Amino acid sequence: MRTALVTGAAGFIGFHTCRALLGAGWQIAMADDEPASRQAFVQAGVAEDAQALVVGLTQPWSWQRDFAAGRASGYWEASFGRWSSELDDGQRSSAWVTQLGVTPVLRWQPRTWGERGFVEAGIGANLLLPIYRSRDKRFSTAFNFGNHIAIGWRLGAQRRHEIALRVQHFSNAGIRHPNPGEDFVQLRWAWRA
Repeated sequence: MRTALVTGAAGFIGFHTCRALLGAGWQIAMADDEPASRQAFVQAGVAEDAQALVVGLTQPWSWQRDFAAGRASGYWEASFGRWSSELDDGQRSSAWVTQLGVTPVLRWQPRTWGERGFVEAGIGANLLLPIYRSRDKRFSTAFNFGNHIAIGWRLGAQRRHEIALRVQHFSNAGIRHPNPGEDFVQLRWAWRA
């Protein structure tokens, strides 16, 4: 049996090349120029009465699966952020909250989007100190879940940068009331470390 070395096997063309060669009875050795590596990120977000600036690091999972329609993979995200909320309590006009979070994230890269486009979703644990409050909302716990969905695009010749539009919801999932939640629209820039 003959063996073919296919570089860029994770991409659209590489995937279809592997499929054709396997169908013709070849053995495949795959090489990919896209090793999973850590990323650093910065993201800015806005909510009804708050703004957030968040920085963090990601660590890819060793797990990934290729399907005919795309690739599933994931990563761990560790984040540190600062929220500023608008108040009207007669004493202060704004309040600061520190966010610490850990989130497992599942990513899907559709083959029809080439090697660059992706969607993702995650649900993680966050600590908000002091307890978040704004003009119209007051959380009842420092512990909150943060879940997000995102769509993004990988940039550059080696796809070392990413930009993503995210929607993220924070709440305590009904552990204690009141539980008004807060929804952010975020823009994230990430780069391989």
